[in-house]
Amino acid sequence: MPSPRRYPFPTWAIAVLLAILYGPLLAHWVDGWLHKTISIQHEYFSHGLLGLPFAAYVAWGKRKAWGELPNRCHPLGLGLVGLACLMYLTRLPDWMNLSLPVMLGGLCLSLKSMAGLRLQAISLVLVALATPNQLPYLIEPYILPLQQFIASVAGFLLSQFGIPVTVESIYVYVNGQTVEVAPHCAGLKMLFTGLYVALMLAYWTGVYTSRLRTVLLFAGTVLITLVGNILRNAMLSYFHGTGRSGAFEWLHESWGGDLYSAILLLAIVFWLRLIQDRVPASLKLAVQSPSSSV
Repeated sequence: MPSPRRYPFPTWAIAVLLAILYGPLLAHWVDGWLHKTISIQHEYFSHGLLGLPFAAYVAWGKRKAWGELPNRCHPLGLGLVGLACLMYLTRLPDWMNLSLPVMLGGLCLSLKSMAGLRLQAISLVLVALATPNQLPYLIEPYILPLQQFIASVAGFLLSQFGIPVTVESIYVYVNGQTVEVAPHCAGLKMLFTGLYVALMLAYWTGVYTSRLRTVLLFAGTVLITLVGNILRNAMLSYFHGTGRSGAFEWLHESWGGDLYSAILLLAIVFWLRLIQDRVPASLKLAVQSPSSSV
């Protein structure tokens, strides 16, 4: 039986090269995620603060299974590695960012072929979904109906408490003060974060093995983020319209917004626990055959 092919370039050397190439890039991502004023694009993907360490943890836990896979090089892997190098060398921010998941996928194929790609699939997906890119800006023009819906419901809620409010399209007026339900404030970022965390939880708990539970988890996540952002915009409109500028800034740009997001993420965790406790892994319908007449 032929011995597995040994690569002239050891794995540790590949890891060192990746750290040299992408360490500064990852540091720039984290800086953008922590300091929101740097770039809204970075803030859209701040869920990477949770996802990238989790992806590394999952990949590290599979190191034994990785070592047991035969060393096989898939031709597509070399092509992806070359493409990632070209993307990195362009020095264009978006291309450099996207070169990371392309490079990692190419290395999996180059070192362990399709088996390696399947083994590390969840880690690669988490890295790809946390990579800053222009996708939110491509989606924003299509969420105007969502913005209008959130503004209308927020205005309705305020009116139930006797607050004079007027809603025009995506603008909520309280005492002549205007709050715009912008795409970012309409929950697009929170929706991305909620779905990302739901994906992590689904893998961590094994819920992804049940289609029924998975559908309920993601549907509930969408609903939680939608309701949460309606309430947030209603509170922002109230604070701004009644002159409570301190409360407005706290919830809008300070740590109050982070606290509110954390509460919504905890609600997703509780929703998952409820699904695990009350929903079966699958629905089994008993088919009763008609009794034969004598």
